[in-house]
Amino acid sequence: MTKLRCGLAAVLLAALFTCCGPGQPGTARIGSEVMRDKIRGGWVGQTVACTYGGPTEFDWNGTWIQDYVPIEWDETRLSWYYENSPGLYDDLYMDLAFLAVLDSLGLDAPVEAMAHKFATAGFQLWHANQAARWNILNGIMPPQSGYWKNNPHADDIDFQIESDFIGLICPGMPATALGYADKVGHIMNYGDGVYGGVFVSAMYSHAFVETDIVAVVEKALLSLPPQSKYARCIGDVVGWWRQYPDDWHRTWFEVQKKWSEDVGCPGCTLDPGDIDAAYNGAYIAIGLLYGGGDFGKTVDISTRCGADSDCNPANAGGILGTLLGFSRIPDRWKLGLDKVENLKFSYSNYSLEDACRVSYRLAAELVRRGGGEVTDDAWKIRLEPPKAPDKIEVGFEGLAPESKSFIGGGRWEPGHKLTPDNPYTGTFQGAAFVIDGRLEGYRGQAQCEVYVDGSLVEQVVLAVNLHDRRTPLFWSYDLEQGPHQVEVRMLGGDGVPVLTELLVYRKTGS
Repeated sequence: MTKLRCGLAAVLLAALFTCCGPGQPGTARIGSEVMRDKIRGGWVGQTVACTYGGPTEFDWNGTWIQDYVPIEWDETRLSWYYENSPGLYDDLYMDLAFLAVLDSLGLDAPVEAMAHKFATAGFQLWHANQAARWNILNGIMPPQSGYWKNNPHADDIDFQIESDFIGLICPGMPATALGYADKVGHIMNYGDGVYGGVFVSAMYSHAFVETDIVAVVEKALLSLPPQSKYARCIGDVVGWWRQYPDDWHRTWFEVQKKWSEDVGCPGCTLDPGDIDAAYNGAYIAIGLLYGGGDFGKTVDISTRCGADSDCNPANAGGILGTLLGFSRIPDRWKLGLDKVENLKFSYSNYSLEDACRVSYRLAAELVRRGGGEVTDDAWKIRLEPPKAPDKIEVGFEGLAPESKSFIGGGRWEPGHKLTPDNPYTGTFQGAAFVIDGRLEGYRGQAQCEVYVDGSLVEQVVLAVNLHDRRTPLFWSYDLEQGPHQVEVRMLGGDGVPVLTELLVYRKTGS
């Protein structure tokens, strides 16, 4: 590929701002080579930071990674992960799946096309993404595929980690970014799960035209409903950063005290793990604010916050990489990039070079649509004021996790193996339940029925293979508070459902 050799002098000409009068949006003039540099900085920053945090992912839950714990970085790291652990880059190949639809069908591509691409792609998915994949493959399309009553992972981090592509094609256009985020985010998430992607894509959008990372964070907050949990959490982070400007550990601790709860995700609720979007979004903001514009410090702090410690620095690194531009990312963080920048990501026809090229073209189209101008020499962007969604969404509203119990024994027991002759029956006091587990076997399906208090509530076919699996297995959020009995029967099939955990919710105030 032709490598971008844009010097510091060019970057310093990044934007010339012009006010257009009271109530009117301003404009930003950015050199074309600077735009290429910023887009490259976003994609490379995301990739590098994801790779840096990869070895620590979910190894540190409920605690930060101490400074004395080494996190290595050298010229072999990028190529090793590309070759040996390509699944690390779900942040990237998910972004690229959606980008590919816009590349082939245009900026007005229907959400159904994005959902189909997402659901049928060969890559593995987890949490809200996988739950949405099952929904889509079984005829439950967006936005219902991400709605919390159809997707128990609706508040999870998924859209947050794969929303970067939106901001990278919406320079200085956060309202346009919101439109895409609303459409794509509801494929797999709802409420705070969607707001995570709104926040991240808005930060990218502002990073093109701001020089201060604090302004990027604060302006992106204006794209969120102010009363949402997500907005309040990030607002607290900004406030604690101002109160404790030299101690990110103190702000981390305050986040832990106030916001470290996961209400939806069956695997993390009432357990130390936490994949809640707002909680992990706080770690993105901590890295950006305390990093102070230093790329290495930003990535390291977001990583050392723990939890989803490859995805959070990936977002932070991509946002700061966009603000700085590729040429101002220190050379240390580009070690080994020349060996991978033309390699296709797993399950994708796109490399980093391809992502930069396509993003540049699509961004230019959107800028023109927004009343701006793009020439070979410069972009004149008509800046958009931030816009929040028209109404607030709240997942798992009125419910609070009450208990989680192991099915068929203790944590290390095999669980309850469901067969036609061995149904499962459980009793609980509450208003909702989730049954988690897995399917054993190499191929095939299992046909199941779920009864609550003797009434059939669901008939479902579960697939053994990981690509088409359902996560979790069974649930209902629509019960009255009180005693209930749930029974799961297997009607037939060659897969073996293994039920492992029963999560129970109560009505808030009960």
